[in-house]
Amino acid sequence: MTSVSISKRLQTIARYCPEGARVADIGSDHALLASYLLVKGIASFVIAGELNEGPFQAAQKQIHTLQVKDRASVRKGNGLAVLHPGEADVICIAGMGGQLIVSILEAGKDKLEGVQRLILQPNVGEEAVRLWMIENGWQLIAESILQEDGVIYEILVAERGNPTVPYEGKDRTQEELLRIGPFLWENKSEVLQEKWLHEQEKWQKVIIQLKRSDKPEAAERIKEIEAEVKWIDEVIACMRTDKQ
Repeated sequence: MTSVSISKRLQTIARYCPEGARVADIGSDHALLASYLLVKGIASFVIAGELNEGPFQAAQKQIHTLQVKDRASVRKGNGLAVLHPGEADVICIAGMGGQLIVSILEAGKDKLEGVQRLILQPNVGEEAVRLWMIENGWQLIAESILQEDGVIYEILVAERGNPTVPYEGKDRTQEELLRIGPFLWENKSEVLQEKWLHEQEKWQKVIIQLKRSDKPEAAERIKEIEAEVKWIDEVIACMRTDKQ
């Protein structure tokens, strides 16, 4: 079996996969994560799902080079449609928008039977994913945030349980923690601070643009964004204070 090199982002996801698990990677990015899990002896079986023909063929080629046909299956289909109920212990969905991840999970609810863990990495819209977990009985058990090649990624890990537990006893409301991440807020890493600094800068640029507008609704929108910037400023200040 050949070695497989993967990004820091995928390595972080791999660390959340329990040893011996049957892992389904939906939107598998050429089956790199699936291949790594096999090579490292983490997963007992992998399913790599791809929607489009090109990535599907690339994933098949990648798995073929490992010569592990009895421990891997590459399938073409939309989201969780590639799975049969009960054949995966862990589902990974990475590198998509949060709303798309939610729609995949929602459409494939019947395929979550027997699934013990979800490992989700939304590129944007993390709040939507955390909210879906709360509404569907999945308890967030861990979160990671990392920066790679100038891009910040959040990884959310959940198991079936009491979904409100991670949000209890914190100095932030549930609504705020859905945005920030309850475990990320506990840690208050420099990367988390950088994420919200970027968010603040983005909104400040929008305010500058709106102030040049003569549209009547611009003034009201400026007020809304200024309130958002103020909230972010307070969040960042709190993170810095707690780290001192």
